[in-house]
Amino acid sequence: MYATLNFLYTYYGSRHHLRAARITASHITNIYILVPVQQFLAHPQYGARVAVASAPKRASRAMSTTHVSMRAAIAGAFSRPQLTNRMRCQRIVRSRALTTTSAAAKSLTLTKPDDWHLHVRDASKLSDVVPFTSATFARALIMPNLTPPVRTAEDAKEYRDMITRAAHDGFEAHMTLYLTDNTTPAQVEAAKACGFVRGYKLYPAGATTNSEYGVTDVRKVKDTIKKISELGLTLQVHGEVTHASVDVFDREAKFIEEVLIPLLDSAPELRVVMEHITTRDAAEFVASAPANIGATITPQHVLFNRNALFKGGLRPHFYCLPILKREEHREAVLAAATSGSKKFFLGTDSAPHPKGAKESACGCAGIFSAHAALPLYATAFESVNALDKLEAFASHNGADFYGVPRNIGTVTLEKKSWTVPTEYKFGDSVVVPFYAGEDIEWQMV
Repeated sequence: MYATLNFLYTYYGSRHHLRAARITASHITNIYILVPVQQFLAHPQYGARVAVASAPKRASRAMSTTHVSMRAAIAGAFSRPQLTNRMRCQRIVRSRALTTTSAAAKSLTLTKPDDWHLHVRDASKLSDVVPFTSATFARALIMPNLTPPVRTAEDAKEYRDMITRAAHDGFEAHMTLYLTDNTTPAQVEAAKACGFVRGYKLYPAGATTNSEYGVTDVRKVKDTIKKISELGLTLQVHGEVTHASVDVFDREAKFIEEVLIPLLDSAPELRVVMEHITTRDAAEFVASAPANIGATITPQHVLFNRNALFKGGLRPHFYCLPILKREEHREAVLAAATSGSKKFFLGTDSAPHPKGAKESACGCAGIFSAHAALPLYATAFESVNALDKLEAFASHNGADFYGVPRNIGTVTLEKKSWTVPTEYKFGDSVVVPFYAGEDIEWQMV
């Protein structure tokens, strides 16, 4: 049996590394292999004739080969000891259902995890949602986009104290501050000195909920960003441009090109987290970047593609920003999350809104997932037989990136189906949770 190996090579700084290789056959779908191109071509087992097509910088480069034995290709990719020590492989099995079960996994105990991207809203509502997070997670990085936003260390302390009072004992709220055109280097120094602020959040003005105070042009805050870098704080970025001329599904890729790459060229030591990545472009960029660049990944962006927004009608409770993308992007983001790379870590972006604010003529962006965050990730990881990678993603990588100790306690998930309530109390209203009225196959013990 023979098959065609189609290689997708993306140019992000290295001409010598293959970003993804697809082996296609009737009984095998979507096996992605990360391996140095030169090493692969030099291997005597393959003996392939390869043609490289030219393409612009950072565009996909196609490589094709013929008369390669499928048996030899798989054996060489997954069995040869001289290769397995030098390649990183991630297998994605495409399925219509995302609940493929692993027969051996009935329970799973992990080091207590952290949520590195969380919204809990204002004082009148946070007491109804913080307990969901603090029951499972040891720490969370709290987003600052309130009205008015959390801009200073003093603002952060007041907000943090409210969260702590609402949380289970032992929970730590870590804070990030809202970066504006008027944030000064002196304010950055005060933020660093307080001890609980991890960085600043860059919201391009108009990108998401309560982002009207955001940065209008990163050149206006270059001195502030320089100070953030000097002090070892982290810039958390909502990675989308907001130009009306850019399609909403292309905003993340355009942000990398127009904003992030120039920003890192001017401040190469700056620690940056691309928050809630949603595209192959972002996954490949972060994977190829230096160690000071990381990314958070949400449950919705590894479980669903954009079809979920329109299944049976317009479904506002699947609307979030960045918006859900094509299936190929969902697959790529899931591959990044389950790859074992330390650059990718858990950030739910759980973002509750009152039911009426979602089910309206102009609904708010945001998905509330704190009630079932870890079971949702377990569902996604199990779908590609990668439950063994969940602990590092949920409990180790984020702590290591932010330079805080890994947690000591543990949490346990059990493979036992439960039905998500249709709503939860949220201030003087209710919030509709992710998977409302549906079954989830994993639950916290």
